[in-house]
Amino acid sequence: MSGLPGGWGDGTRSVHAGDGPPEPGTPLRPSPVFAAPYHLGDLPPRAGGRDAYARTEHPTFRAFEDAVGELDGGRCLSFATGMAAISAVVLGLVSAGDRLVLPSDGYYTTRLLARDELERLGIRVEYVPTLGIADVAARGGLDGARLVVLETPSNPALDVCDVAAVARATRAAGALLAVDNTTATPLGQRPLALGADVTMAADTKALTGHSDLLLGHVSTSSDEVYDRLKGWRDHTGATPGAFDAWLGHRSMSTLDLRLARQGETAAAVAETLAAHPAVTGTRWPWRAEDPSYALAARQMLRPNGVVSAELADEAAVSRFLAATRLWAAATSFGGVHSTVDRRAQWGGDAVPGGFLRFSCGIEDTGDVVADLTAGLDAASAA
Repeated sequence: MSGLPGGWGDGTRSVHAGDGPPEPGTPLRPSPVFAAPYHLGDLPPRAGGRDAYARTEHPTFRAFEDAVGELDGGRCLSFATGMAAISAVVLGLVSAGDRLVLPSDGYYTTRLLARDELERLGIRVEYVPTLGIADVAARGGLDGARLVVLETPSNPALDVCDVAAVARATRAAGALLAVDNTTATPLGQRPLALGADVTMAADTKALTGHSDLLLGHVSTSSDEVYDRLKGWRDHTGATPGAFDAWLGHRSMSTLDLRLARQGETAAAVAETLAAHPAVTGTRWPWRAEDPSYALAARQMLRPNGVVSAELADEAAVSRFLAATRLWAAATSFGGVHSTVDRRAQWGGDAVPGGFLRFSCGIEDTGDVVADLTAGLDAASAA
C-alpha cells in the first residue's frame, strides 16, 4: 500500500491508492499479468512470497486490492462479481444452524441466495427492513446472530440505517456486521470506520463505473476474517480475471470526478422529479426533504448519483422512455451513462409497477435534466 497522507483529497486518493514507491523505468501503473502458473524453481511453493498459481495469488489482483483496501481502510480481497463477494462473506462466515440477519428490502439477488441456497444448507435466515434494523438492535434482537448484513443506502428504495449503532449492537451480541457499500462507494461512506467488521461491494457499479466489467470486493480490518475469506476464495476459485482486475483499478482512478458530476446531476434530478406532477415518492438521501437526510448527512461523506421515484404505472414508464434520448433503459447503476430501471420487471422487490431507479451519469447536468423533463411531460400525457 502507498500509505497516502490522511489529509489528501478524494481525487488524489483515487488515483494514487495502492501505489508503491516509484521505480525509474517502470510504468506508472503495472500492466496486467496474464499468467496462471509461475516458475517455481527448486524452492518450496510460495517461498519468500513468490507467486505460484493465479487462483491463490496474482500480482494484478493485489494491485487492485491494495488500492481499494486503502480507500476502505482495511485489507481487501477481489472477486469475480459482487454476488461472489457477498456469497463469500455469507458462506465463509456462517455455518449450518447459525442465525443470519439480512435486509428485507436490500438487493434482491442476496435474498434469492438466501432462499435458494442458504436455507437449503441449514442456515437460519431472518429478514429485517433497513429502517427497522436499528430498533431491532436496540431491543437486543440481534442476540444469538452470527452475522448481520446491512445495505445502506438500500437498493432500490435508498433508505439509510445507522451503521455505528448497529455495529455496537452486533458487537455486544457477539455477531459480525457486514455492510454492502455498493451505492455509496468507499469515497461516500466508510463502514469499517463506523464499526463494521466487513465492507463489500459490487464494483461492477459505481466504483469502476463504466458498465463494461463484472467485479466485486470485500474489505475487513480483522485478520481472522480476512484469512477465513481468503481461504474461501482460494477453495472456490471466485477470483476475477486479470484484465478485469486491471481495468477496475484503472477505472477507479476517476471515481472522484465521476461521483462529483453524478452527485451534482442527482441533486437537480431529484428536485425535478419532486416538482413534477407525474411523479410521486421521490427519494434521494441528500435531499433535505428526504426522511434519511439527517442520518445520511451525518454518516455519509458525499452524495451518490442514484435517485428513485414512481410514475403512475408501467404505461407511463413506456411513454417516458419513448420521449427521452439520454435516459437509457438498463439495469445496474453507477455508470457514466444515465440510465433508468423499472424495478418491478425483475420481480423480487416489493415496488409498484411504475417505480424507477434513476442512475445519473456524467453527461452535462443541464442536458440530462432537460431530457428528463421531456420524458416526464410525455409520461403525464395519457
